[in-house]
Amino acid sequence: MIEAQALSKRYGDKTAVDGVTFAVKPGVVTGFLGPNGAGKSTTIRMIMGLDAPTSGSVTVNGKAYARHPAPISEVGALLEAKAVHTGRSAYHHLLALALTTGIGRKRVEEVLDLVGLTEAAHRRVGGFSLGMGQRLGVAAALLGDPATLVLDEPVNGLDPQGILWIRTLLRRLAAEGRTVFVSSHLMSEMALTADHLVVIGRGRVIADTSVSEFIDRASARVVRVRTPQAAELRARLTGPGIDVTSVEPDLLEVHGLDSASVGLVACRAAIPLEELAPVQASLEEAFMELTDDALEYRVHETEQRAS
Repeated sequence: MIEAQALSKRYGDKTAVDGVTFAVKPGVVTGFLGPNGAGKSTTIRMIMGLDAPTSGSVTVNGKAYARHPAPISEVGALLEAKAVHTGRSAYHHLLALALTTGIGRKRVEEVLDLVGLTEAAHRRVGGFSLGMGQRLGVAAALLGDPATLVLDEPVNGLDPQGILWIRTLLRRLAAEGRTVFVSSHLMSEMALTADHLVVIGRGRVIADTSVSEFIDRASARVVRVRTPQAAELRARLTGPGIDVTSVEPDLLEVHGLDSASVGLVACRAAIPLEELAPVQASLEEAFMELTDDALEYRVHETEQRAS
C-alpha cells in the first residue's frame, strides 16, 4: 500500500507538488493521471525515495522506501526503461541486480520468461527496441517479487500484443493482492486497465475515485433514443432544462432527462422505441474536461488552425 500525507515538494520558488494526500490500495490497479507538469514524476520520485519531500510524507507498506531492509522486495519500479548498461545482455543486467540484493539466478530466468524475453536474454540491451526495453524494465521491477509496483508509462513502445500483455499482467498482479500504481498518458488503455484513478493538476489532487465514477462526473445528462415516431416523441419531451436534438430522422438526443424518464414518456404515449441509452463520456473526454483548468501548456484555437 502507498500512502501520501500532505506531500509537498518545492524547487526554489516553484511548487511541483502541493499538499497531495492519497492512498493506493492493494488488490486494484490504480491509474495516476495528470497533464504535463502536473507533478506526477515528482510524486513518483518521492515515493521511491529519489527526492525528499519539502513537507509531508509518503510511505510504502507502512515505511518510507529507504527504511525497508530489502526495498526491491517491497516495491518494484519502472521509471526509465533505458537506465541500463547497453553493453550488457538482458540476463546479465538482471543478474547484476539480483546478486546485489540477494536474489537467486532462478528468479532472473523466471522474470525473463514472464516478460517474454527468454529468447533475447543473451542479446545486448543496446540493440533492443523500445518495446523490448520496456519489457526488460518490467522484468527488473518484478525481480524481487514485490508486494507493490510503481510503473511509469509501462506500455510506451509496446505493440498491440505487448499492450494486451501488460494489461493482463497488471490486472493479474492486482488480483493476487498486490498494490499496482500506474502512470500513463494513454487514456484508452487506462480505461481498460485501471479500477481506480488518482488525478493531479498543478501539483494538487483533483480526483481520487473509481474509473466509473470519474467518467460519470463528466458525462452530460444525455440520452439517445431511436424510434419511428421521433417527431411525436420530441413533441412530448418538453419542460424546464430539457432540450431535444434530431440527429437523424429517427434518432434523438435528449438533454436534461435520464433514460428512465424518456422511456416513461414513450410508454405513456405508446411510442415504440428501438434504442434507448445514456450517452457516456470516454475516459479521455472526462480527463480533458476535469483537467482543462490545470493545463500548464495550452494551444489556442488560432495556433491549432495555423498548424
